[in-house]
Amino acid sequence: MAKYNEQFRQQLVDEYLAGGIGVEGLAARHGVDYSMLRRWIASYENHGSAGLRKKFVRYDARFKMQVLRRMWSDDLSYRQVTALFDIRDSGSVARWARLYDEGGLDALAPRSRGCPRKMTASQPEKPTEQTAPDGRTREDLLKEIEYLRAEVAYLKKFDALLEAKKRAALRKKRR
Repeated sequence: MAKYNEQFRQQLVDEYLAGGIGVEGLAARHGVDYSMLRRWIASYENHGSAGLRKKFVRYDARFKMQVLRRMWSDDLSYRQVTALFDIRDSGSVARWARLYDEGGLDALAPRSRGCPRKMTASQPEKPTEQTAPDGRTREDLLKEIEYLRAEVAYLKKFDALLEAKKRAALRKKRR
């Protein structure tokens, strides 16, 4: 929910444009941050009363890159480019520039919101056949697994024996 409604924003912008008071004085009188008032004024000057309305938009990577290129080519500040393109979040352009510097154009792509899904939408089908794709039966595959496990266990014991002999030789040398 916006803290200040559209009528209040319009009233402050009209009061500023009528003259007689500066941005800081007007902001202090109404209890508004002066930088926010400056954004409202710039947005009104560029887009009229539509610049003061609520706006909820998700920007794609192409638009973000267009904004950054314009900012760099015309040597605009973040505040100027947000007013020019009617971007309501004042920190967006700075964040886009940092993301572009860190990860290039791919980093500007919008990310999905929320927690990532833990499971895929569809589970892969379980094979109903009793044979593997190469023609071996389930029993043959289980026998092969048992043989391979025994081989690995034998090799681990052999490595442990060699390591024990090395340690024993080192102890003998130290004495």
